Amino acid sequence: MAVQLDDAVGKRAPRIGKGGAPPSGRATGTQRTRTGRATPYLLLLPALLATAVFLGWPMVRNVLLSFQTLNMKELIQHLTVWNGTGNFQEILGSEEFWRVTLRTLVFTAVNVVLIMALGVLIGLLLARLGTKMRLMLSVALVLAWAMPVIAATTVFQWLFDSRYGVVNWVLDQLGWHAMAHYDWVGTQLSTFFVITLLIVWQSLPFVALNLYAATTTIAKELYEAARMDGAGTWKVFTTVTFPFLKPFFLATTFLEVIWVFKAFPQIFAINKGGPDRLTETLPIYAFTEGVGNLHFGMGAAISLLTIAVLLAMTAYYLRLTLKQEEDEL
Repeated sequence: MAVQLDDAVGKRAPRIGKGGAPPSGRATGTQRTRTGRATPYLLLLPALLATAVFLGWPMVRNVLLSFQTLNMKELIQHLTVWNGTGNFQEILGSEEFWRVTLRTLVFTAVNVVLIMALGVLIGLLLARLGTKMRLMLSVALVLAWAMPVIAATTVFQWLFDSRYGVVNWVLDQLGWHAMAHYDWVGTQLSTFFVITLLIVWQSLPFVALNLYAATTTIAKELYEAARMDGAGTWKVFTTVTFPFLKPFFLATTFLEVIWVFKAFPQIFAINKGGPDRLTETLPIYAFTEGVGNLHFGMGAAISLLTIAVLLAMTAYYLRLTLKQEEDEL
């Protein structure tokens, strides 16, 4: 009996190390909890370091540059001339900056509305097509989306060329002989028309394909119930599709605003902000003033103001997102 009791005590007695501490070969529950909490941060560390090096440091340099007078003289002589908020005061007091800002906002609004409207229509069309037609349309959208920006811009330059463009040739063949040698980049409106077509064409695949993927998550029984109640196509969209896809619309609109607002290669490659700088948006304006006119401090200040305008535009979306998360909690 004594032997059995000794064996039981031996089995139940905890193993302790030197000084009553747990054995060094095993981690306590607290240690495991701390390690588990630190794991996500350790996994994020490489991405955070890369962001700090490739994005954070250039941003810091840009902020410092915006408070300096850096023209060709200072650049050659390696001079650092601080002028405080002089660059910002000059820009904010310039009528040109406010004209370009208004032009950028209108340009962004028109493009985003067209992209979202046409993208939603194509996405809903994908949901209704048969398998073969859906596959063909999806492949066409992916090819348009995969084309590099400069390559697509070059194609549009060729299409709308005043002498050898396909668009002018087709219009001439259809009876509009005045369009045979029309210069599409000769006026502000026609240049913006070409740029808008290009940006909308490049952006539609993203919206359409994502909308189609989102519609596949909605139960078909909801559509059947709505149709049994006599709901038409528009009623089905407003009562079934849109409520379920509201987060998608908010996120996609937010991304498209950023995409269009910061569009640079399309506008610059088509006509470099011309004619007479009438199609410059804020990114083009910052590049022209900073690099083109060799006012690097001024260009840095304009780029920071561009970021501020973009943040102000997206503040409403961020507020809606936070409100939605609070409602879900």
